[in-house]
Amino acid sequence: MSASELSILIIDENRIRASIIEDGLREAGHMRVVVLHDVNQVARTIQDSDPDVIVIDLENPQRDTLEHFFSLSKVVQRPIAMFVDRSDGAMIEKSVEAGVSAYVVDGLRKERVKPILDMAISRFNAFAKLRQELADVRSELEDRKLVDRAKGILMKTRGVGEADAYALLRSAAMNQNRKLVEIAQSLITAADLLGP
Repeated sequence: MSASELSILIIDENRIRASIIEDGLREAGHMRVVVLHDVNQVARTIQDSDPDVIVIDLENPQRDTLEHFFSLSKVVQRPIAMFVDRSDGAMIEKSVEAGVSAYVVDGLRKERVKPILDMAISRFNAFAKLRQELADVRSELEDRKLVDRAKGILMKTRGVGEADAYALLRSAAMNQNRKLVEIAQSLITAADLLGP
């Protein structure tokens, strides 16, 4: 996606600071920029504008405000770059846990906005890829557990070895044009219904 296609939401109660960010983005070729000055309208604005990236600037962040934006970060699943004037180790740690892609303390300058935005997007994409890989591995592990349990049921009820139990499951999956794990789940469900 090119810079001109990227939709960016700037959240900043301070109009002067917001204009610094907006100018930096527009000079970098970003034309689809929405600026929000009323933080109470954040949820509705995000829903209405569906931004690709969110830039939050908090001149003097209160702990409650930061917590609100951190919880927002967990929900929206978008790259978020956050500029703050001051912070502490706990807030930085919470921002990382919340998935804020770039947390910049005392660094709001027009020429820095574009590189920070690019880094936030790259970091978000890298973490999203890791999350997907983790979810895939977990799913594979759960599938393997189901198949192993189904093999155990067949080994017990049919009096066959593990290889033969697997072959029976595989054959049923091919004959029914279904996934092996689906056959395993069906067998487990049937065994649970029929009881010990």
